[in-house]
Amino acid sequence: MPASLRCLLSLVLLGACATAGAQDYPNRPVRMIVPYAAGGGVDIVARTVSQELAKRVGQQVVVENRAGAGSNIGSDAVAKAPPDGYTLLMASPANAINMSLYRKMPYDTRRDLAPVALVGAVPSVLVANPDLPVKTVPELIALAKAKPGTLNYGSGGAGTSEHLAAEMFKSMAGIELVHVPYKGGANAMTDIMGGQISLMFTNMLGAMPHIRSGKLKAIAIADSRRSPALPDVPTFAESGFRDYEVLVWWGVMAPAKTPAPVIAYLNREIVAALAAPELRERLDGMGARIIGGTPEEFQSFVNAEIVRWARAVQVSGATQD
Repeated sequence: MPASLRCLLSLVLLGACATAGAQDYPNRPVRMIVPYAAGGGVDIVARTVSQELAKRVGQQVVVENRAGAGSNIGSDAVAKAPPDGYTLLMASPANAINMSLYRKMPYDTRRDLAPVALVGAVPSVLVANPDLPVKTVPELIALAKAKPGTLNYGSGGAGTSEHLAAEMFKSMAGIELVHVPYKGGANAMTDIMGGQISLMFTNMLGAMPHIRSGKLKAIAIADSRRSPALPDVPTFAESGFRDYEVLVWWGVMAPAKTPAPVIAYLNREIVAALAAPELRERLDGMGARIIGGTPEEFQSFVNAEIVRWARAVQVSGATQD
């Protein structure tokens, strides 16, 4: 048999195998990798979505936490997993940020991961210790300029979305704020409530309980519109910063080269799961906005996020090895 014919036959057989595999997918449990420790925002969303998705696909969707290296360990595990649809990733802004933050990346988000569905997003909110004598963004800027270098803000570490959101704001407002990095956003949240630090840019999902209890004071929302969960809190746009938006998002991704029928099936079932009343109620209660959409729309979103966060990393000067 000529080599060209053998090559063509191999391609046909591979296509047939992929189609056959997709037709009975899933026929065993699916893993959803969360590249962070249990209990954080990404983990909460992953477990909420996985429970509803399992009902629809008739198989367990098991959440597995693989934390470390700013999400790179878990994300890389998915990027290098067999492209069969049985290992998925709950992605987040780190999968865009790390592309420019890390000098050496073990994987490439655009090349090694396939977008499935954008689950939703929640805006960042600037919170302060209740004792800080400011209620608005203009008042904060005035205080920072009156006492340069005395106000500090916490983050979950250098290069996190919390850190970069603050650096973007500093640059736009022309003020100085001192960065206090922590090993995780939860530790920073504890210290801002205790008065050890003054400010923090964080996602609404984690901050909402503390804002409602009065342990934190919400200054402004980093979105183009007010949040129904915090209707009395103005946006940065209303405070004079029209282009300042920071969204913390979550989306399901799979290893690159996962068969298109499997991607299409997962997208359809995830989007349907997002319409379930229980899931919507829970995410709405967290201040999240459910999105859904097609894999192509998710890919365009991720590409734009990689470019946008690259600018923020450059402004901050942050790098990771």
